[in-house]
Amino acid sequence: MKIINVKTENSYNVYIGRGILSKAGEYARVISGAVRAVIISDSNVAPIYAERVERALKKNGFETSLFVFEAGEERKRLSTIEQMYNHFFDNDITRSDIVIALGGGVVGDMAGFAAASYLRGIDFIQIPTSLLAQVDSSVGGKTGVDLPFGKNLVGAFKQPKAVLIDPDTLFTLPKKFFNDGMGEVIKYGCIRSKTLFERLENENAEDFIDDIIYECISIKSNVVENDALDKGERAILNFGHTFGHALEKLFDYSGITHGEAVGLGAYLITDITEKKGITEAGTSKRIYNLLKKYNMTTATEFSVSDILKATRGDKKSSGKGISFIFLKDIGECFIHRIENSDIKEFFKQQ
Repeated sequence: MKIINVKTENSYNVYIGRGILSKAGEYARVISGAVRAVIISDSNVAPIYAERVERALKKNGFETSLFVFEAGEERKRLSTIEQMYNHFFDNDITRSDIVIALGGGVVGDMAGFAAASYLRGIDFIQIPTSLLAQVDSSVGGKTGVDLPFGKNLVGAFKQPKAVLIDPDTLFTLPKKFFNDGMGEVIKYGCIRSKTLFERLENENAEDFIDDIIYECISIKSNVVENDALDKGERAILNFGHTFGHALEKLFDYSGITHGEAVGLGAYLITDITEKKGITEAGTSKRIYNLLKKYNMTTATEFSVSDILKATRGDKKSSGKGISFIFLKDIGECFIHRIENSDIKEFFKQQ
């Protein structure tokens, strides 16, 4: 068992351990005196894990109910949140009860937002079952949903009471979910850990997945502790995301996964900055090779111009510009703000 304490305004622990899923009720009872627990999951995860978590919760005195929605980024909408509210009301959920987010990043984002907004706030626990959620989205307190014109444009900061990570869940889900999460893993190597990046190049990620989860969460928790409300340093976690979110929009949130979009966005932006002499030569090729190694998307039919147009409404925009995250080299990044009037010229292809 590995434990990372995230020191935000309301500190909480991230527990990483194989088999922890079956002990979820014990951890939840230590954290919460709630009578009722609502498990929120999706149609991919619930059939595999919901019964086990529900049994663990009941064993520790919780009255449980289960809300399951159809899996997919396209379900990450306010209409699904409203259905969650209806479930809360029908099951007499009060402020003293608790929400359990059981699933990947979409589940965690939406369950967290529902918990943050219903009755002005209910406690919740993250139980991430995908690699993407385990290394990134389950920690940090960002919750939310998409709007038709942009990703994660409605949401709230809501730190979980705890995060329970069971690496065993990664090997019972389809391979595509593991590959999806590798986009975020590669991102962490790019921005803060040359050692992690080199291990990904030289070893098989599945062989040291516990170390990967621990290092990614350690990096993120350190950044979040310094900037819980995303006003400064936390922006570096968006490396690859400005182009990535634009690609998701261009694919109508169904033709490319989030992790693939982030990985491809990281490669495309680095290819540009490398050509401009901002990034160490050869860096984009190393990112490309990792994407290829882990069976991720390495190219798109959309042009840089198409992608830039799709960044309109990106939540990293502020005032009259966008803050992009660039690499100096693997493991070293910086924030570079470009005014809207200069973006087209900066990204002009030679």
